[in-house]
Amino acid sequence: MMAQIARFTFDLDLGERTAVPVAPPKPTVPEEVVAQLVAQAREDAYAEGLAAGERNATSMAAQTLAAAAGMLATQTAEMAAALDDATLKAQREAIELAASIGRKLALHLLARYPSTELDALIAECMQSIGGVPHLVVRCHTDIADEIRDIATAHMQTSGFSGRLIVMGDPDIRLGDGKLEWVDGGLVRDIGEISKNIDRKITAFLAASRGQAELGESEH
Repeated sequence: MMAQIARFTFDLDLGERTAVPVAPPKPTVPEEVVAQLVAQAREDAYAEGLAAGERNATSMAAQTLAAAAGMLATQTAEMAAALDDATLKAQREAIELAASIGRKLALHLLARYPSTELDALIAECMQSIGGVPHLVVRCHTDIADEIRDIATAHMQTSGFSGRLIVMGDPDIRLGDGKLEWVDGGLVRDIGEISKNIDRKITAFLAASRGQAELGESEH
């Protein structure tokens, strides 16, 4: 007789079941710790942002100051150069004005007293040429006779005993003249004197300009 196989039965209740509530898992980190970490993170982020802003502001301020300093230096140099130019211009104009007035005054005096300069030149010359055989005086024709009388008077007081020759020349400017002897001579030329004055004025102004540029480059 064969053994009877027992059937396995499931005790299943296919009807509706009441859901059993499941408790949420408990956090492994306490909430107060999480809150502290969040607060700390916010503080760190704020501090970093503030520091970055300060660095940016400082950099911008430095750049602004550098740009302002550069502009100020440029403007100062330009103002100094302009002042130097104005000073030199005023100086040049003053000197040129003085020279112009001096020339006009000299020409006026020569026209009024044409023999005065030659008188002084002859007196100076005769003091040092006592032993020469002759002295030639060249002057404008209009004053030749007056210069002869002046030279003759100086011969009596200077000790010059040589021969005196006075020659009138219409091509010589009134007031100018030449004194000639064997081994020397003197010339009175208002035109050459004027040119010499102009050369000295030009040299003086050039030196002033050079000193101003040198001082500017040192600064």
